[in-house]
Amino acid sequence: MTVNWHGVYPALTTQFRDDESIDMAATAAHLEKMIASGIHGVILLGSVGENTALTYEEKLTVLRELLPVVKGRVPVLSGVAENTTRMACAYAKDCEKIGIDGMMVLPAMIYKADGREAKEHFRAVARASGLPIMIYNNPPSYYVDLSPQSLLELADEPTLVAVKESSGDPRRITDLVNALQGRYILFSGVDDLVLESAMLGAQGWVSGLVNAFPDENRVLWEHCVAGRWSEALALYRWYTPLLHLDTHIKLVQYIKMCMAAVGMGSEKTRAPRLAVEGTERTAILAVIEQALRTRPAL
Repeated sequence: MTVNWHGVYPALTTQFRDDESIDMAATAAHLEKMIASGIHGVILLGSVGENTALTYEEKLTVLRELLPVVKGRVPVLSGVAENTTRMACAYAKDCEKIGIDGMMVLPAMIYKADGREAKEHFRAVARASGLPIMIYNNPPSYYVDLSPQSLLELADEPTLVAVKESSGDPRRITDLVNALQGRYILFSGVDDLVLESAMLGAQGWVSGLVNAFPDENRVLWEHCVAGRWSEALALYRWYTPLLHLDTHIKLVQYIKMCMAAVGMGSEKTRAPRLAVEGTERTAILAVIEQALRTRPAL
């Protein structure tokens, strides 16, 4: 299966009203802003989109209502983060019926699968629909690590086309390039490793901070693609304190704080995520305010 996935893919936030109901109009408006900024694709209902805080039917509603907003301008993927392989397969089938372009599949939630179990999970979901799949490998968050050898063993599944690499170890990019010989499209999944990942061969970037700083994201990625490494490094050094916010357990709250600070959306999250308070809030706001004071001209 051939797809042309590359470039910056926001893990789009889901906007909520004060009562925690989904604000579909605000989410759609934010998606439109992302497309206007020049993104290359979008991932709805990823971790940053609070996938696991939504009901199954809410997730399908988000896909049905946001797909018409895109109007085919960029590929639309959905995160797949279900507790069982059976439910992930059912969700994959529903995604195909709705008509989105692909999926970003996580390991089954809660249970920490071993290598054999993880591979069987991805095989099952790959065979449940005809949609192309980005495998999301994030062992620091989900305690399941698909090694280069595991990915090589999955290479006979034609719908598995890309890997979002979020191990936190930039050496893994080179290991994947060497082991897989171009079999998968490689995406960087850690915001504060994107420059290193791009230099080592990543062809795309699934980003969280792009929700608040789309122009900086686009220009940074354009510098990387063009090999303008000195320009990329200068922008990256300004951006990195913000990008660090993507690697914390409260990344959703922190990213939404950034969005609110720049007028790109609401801070509201769905419980158990709560608003950041006290000294933690002061520290995060200081990072944001320093970045805004020193924001470079593009």
